[in-house]
Amino acid sequence: MQRSILQGGYHHPLARQWQGRRQLTKNMLMYPIFITDDPHAEVEIASLPGQKRWGIEKLAGFLGPLVQKGLSSVILFGVPLLCEKDGRGTPADDPNGPVILAIKRLRELFPSLYVATDVCLCEYTSHGHCGLLNPDGTISNGPSVARIAQVAIAYAQAGAHCVAPSDMMDGRVRAIKQGLIDAGLGNKFGHIYAYCQRGYECYLQYRDAAGSTPSFGNRKCYQLPPSGRGLARRAIIRDVSEGADIIMVKPAMPYLDILSEAKTSIAPDHPLACYQVSGEYAMVVAGARAGVYDLRVMAEESIECMIRAGATLILTYFTPQFLDWLDQ
Repeated sequence: MQRSILQGGYHHPLARQWQGRRQLTKNMLMYPIFITDDPHAEVEIASLPGQKRWGIEKLAGFLGPLVQKGLSSVILFGVPLLCEKDGRGTPADDPNGPVILAIKRLRELFPSLYVATDVCLCEYTSHGHCGLLNPDGTISNGPSVARIAQVAIAYAQAGAHCVAPSDMMDGRVRAIKQGLIDAGLGNKFGHIYAYCQRGYECYLQYRDAAGSTPSFGNRKCYQLPPSGRGLARRAIIRDVSEGADIIMVKPAMPYLDILSEAKTSIAPDHPLACYQVSGEYAMVVAGARAGVYDLRVMAEESIECMIRAGATLILTYFTPQFLDWLDQ
């Protein structure tokens, strides 16, 4: 005798929603935006469809309508094109640089908007790597951590609500946390988002957008290998122990297993973020343009799987569309 028909539990649209443990809401979306040092810039990024580099004088017109629709958070990536880069990434915390100016402008324009900032040196160094280098071209971890913490503190002092160190240097969370405390910001500054996973091949569009392609070699010596499940677990444990407030998994879809493990066993008491990176976004858009599937259907399904795996915050370039879709 048949004792159960599962279809009875999701035959109605509302019943299907009840099957999900969490539903996507607007405040779960964070929009990544690229800020350049030309204050009047509005430049299409060819490899990242629908995305642009923005100057600070364009932010009010660009983000104002999105905030009215419910945009609650953004993360800023600096794209310095007019300044001179060097081995230390000096433009990263230039008071007149794009990120610090954008932080201040956004806090003035949109007081309720949560402003996060990426913290890395790759966009600002002459060599395009995420830290400082030894004479032989290898990463110098200690000086890199000190420099990254310095940049993070500058962003916090400018008014950012959180910093997201994506450099993958060992010990950077602890250094940033201590720097915030020493600067008197320990109880005034919101969060540190710690990246626990970074693959190699999903960032070509991002590197084009941010101008951060390495001038030599690659980043495999300091980014986690895609197959390194154990390394990802250890990185999460390390970052939690150093004081990370939120754990970030990036890219998202290729590492849903890591996200799920973080949710269920490694960091169950921490908010979990995931980043639908440029390669993932561009892939979904390309398939829709080729007529393989409907853009909205695939975008929604891609986000739903991240929520199912345990994400509480999703960084996605589809944020503007979701602000409309969630009202329909």
